[in-house]
Amino acid sequence: MKTPVLTSARVLRVCLLLAGVLFLLSFVSLAVGAASIPVVDVGAALWSGVTGATDSVAADYRTIVLDVRLPRLLMAMIVGAALGVAGAGYQALLRNPLADPYVLGVSSGAALGALLSLLVSARLAPLAAFAGAVLTIAAVYFLGQRRSEIAPYTLLLAGIIMASFLSGLIVFLLYWLSGRDLRGFIFWLMGDLSNPPALGYLFWLGVGVLAAIAVVYMLAGDLNLLLSGEPEAESLGVNVERTKLLVYLAASFATGLAVSVSGAIGYVGLLVPHLVRLLFGGDYRLLVPATALGGAVVLVTADMMARTIVAPSELPVGAVMALVGAPVFIYLLRSRLAARTAAAEGAGK
Repeated sequence: MKTPVLTSARVLRVCLLLAGVLFLLSFVSLAVGAASIPVVDVGAALWSGVTGATDSVAADYRTIVLDVRLPRLLMAMIVGAALGVAGAGYQALLRNPLADPYVLGVSSGAALGALLSLLVSARLAPLAAFAGAVLTIAAVYFLGQRRSEIAPYTLLLAGIIMASFLSGLIVFLLYWLSGRDLRGFIFWLMGDLSNPPALGYLFWLGVGVLAAIAVVYMLAGDLNLLLSGEPEAESLGVNVERTKLLVYLAASFATGLAVSVSGAIGYVGLLVPHLVRLLFGGDYRLLVPATALGGAVVLVTADMMARTIVAPSELPVGAVMALVGAPVFIYLLRSRLAARTAAAEGAGK
């Protein structure tokens, strides 16, 4: 099937479609949980939050929606968008469809920073996690250079080695944690959205993620050319090294911000770009905004499942993503292999 020509109208239609799905899921997410809330009361609670009126909704509903579920919903959107776009960026940078936001050791660096902060003060965990992610990004970049150029395979190898080294340090330091801190850290390490930061912090987190997404989007045309090979891209006027550096920094920055508040949530950055390519094509001018919205949709859905499957208890959202994401990704992989085999057999006849 021939891929439709990409136009601004098509990009807008796809983004509006995904935004509509996200809007509907958001209302459902605010309504379900250990305490179910009618959708009408969810709308009334949101309206009271905007206007300040408190007579149109019960006080307990207002508290649950505005103080508990809304920050968590916003956090899921921001983290999902960050991981989705970071995954798409890394897959172009490394020219590897199996690359994801954690392949270069960013999550291990963030986890080490969070763990060290627990030995001092748990309040510093988000900032320490982000600092650990930034230091890991810098270390992998310098280790992955080859003659002042970013070599995808060298960068990938440096990231794998750094992740292994940091994981060893984490295992060693776990010995010094108390039982309560140890349980909380393990839960965070599996991916956790149950403790969202304050709305002011979430605002600046969203601004940082949007800035990173904007950088990747501005390079969308260059990424399309880069996928055809570096010599071909250079011949068409692309500054290859500048593009690779900016994509690496933007994708790593978005990943670091996400991991600093949510821990390591797998499969979002791996699965969402594949789904978007399958549904809408691989043009990065569409892929970047679509993966941002698609990542938010996927993570909001996973968080809703994590809160409801074993309610009133809840599962780590990272565990839900692994349980659901792995079978879906295997199905997509098998489908793609079957399609390529059929195409090869058809060409041979």
